Amino acid sequence: MRLLKTKPFNNWEFWPSYMFYIPILPYAIYLAIKARNLVFYSATNPSINHSGNGSESKFKTLNLIPNEFIPISIFIKKKEDLNWVLNEISIKKLTFPLIIKPDIGFRGLLVKQLHSKKDLQNYLLKYNCIDLILQEFIDFKNECGIFYYRIPNEKNGAISSITLKKFLTVIGDGSSNLEKLIKEDKRAFHYYDFLKELHHKDFKNIPNKNTNIQLNVIGNHSKGTQFINGNHLISKDLNKIIDQFMKQIPDFYYGRLDLKFNSFENLIKKNEFKVLEINGIISEPTHIYDSTSINYFNALKSLKLHWGIIYKIAVNNNKNGVKYDTVPVFLKSLIDLKKYTKIIKKLV
Repeated sequence: MRLLKTKPFNNWEFWPSYMFYIPILPYAIYLAIKARNLVFYSATNPSINHSGNGSESKFKTLNLIPNEFIPISIFIKKKEDLNWVLNEISIKKLTFPLIIKPDIGFRGLLVKQLHSKKDLQNYLLKYNCIDLILQEFIDFKNECGIFYYRIPNEKNGAISSITLKKFLTVIGDGSSNLEKLIKEDKRAFHYYDFLKELHHKDFKNIPNKNTNIQLNVIGNHSKGTQFINGNHLISKDLNKIIDQFMKQIPDFYYGRLDLKFNSFENLIKKNEFKVLEINGIISEPTHIYDSTSINYFNALKSLKLHWGIIYKIAVNNNKNGVKYDTVPVFLKSLIDLKKYTKIIKKLV
């Protein structure tokens, strides 16, 4: 998590990442010594490039999932022509609104909802220097992150974390315009600049009293979405459904599914959900960022637990013939990712 200057420091939801990872670094080093490999975690998910360290293609990773569980998606190579994209939209029978994002990326960087051909054209003019993914907008009401793992050679896997996502919302009072409601909301005002860009045309509108105004549809923390601990929703039935689903993905043992759904009841009974992204070893059990239900030391404990799971999976995979990356190869992927991230941040 990146600390923003306007964010309250007494809430670790907004603390910088090193506040979580430096305390468990000695444990990670211990595991590396125990595994006799500094990048042992590279053998965790053999089906994903570098096991999902952030350098992998989101499009290729999504294509590991059965089609009925993912949004209709179009891969847009950098410098691609607008007419080609429009033709693909027509072929796949997609309609606006659509979601567009970098093929390699994280933290919600450059993720946008497009409402028209003009929006698409403007986005491509700014950002077509990188590979992109264009997706149908899934209008299920809810979004969550489900963390799953399975030890190789064991029959069943398990859910270790559920994070509910509460989209940024303000409530009309019948007299204040949207701009004032945002400025006076204890969460929304932290994202004022982002919301001004998104809603500037409606800033002077006065919403009706008690009307809920959802300010964003992108379930990323950088867009204002609040992460809520949903571990109380882990159940035998839900675990069974997710385990059955995950076993359809070849050689994937550890990571977080970001999915949309209407209700957990329909998710379990009807398999009614769509996976927006699947993340590997770089992913976190994001329920730890709900400071209202978990304290800082328990958050660290959860991260340590997940590092221990990575160790078990990677070492077992290695014994089964999966090779660890060499240190130079893995480090090069991270260096290339850092360079790429700098490019993206300059575009924001």
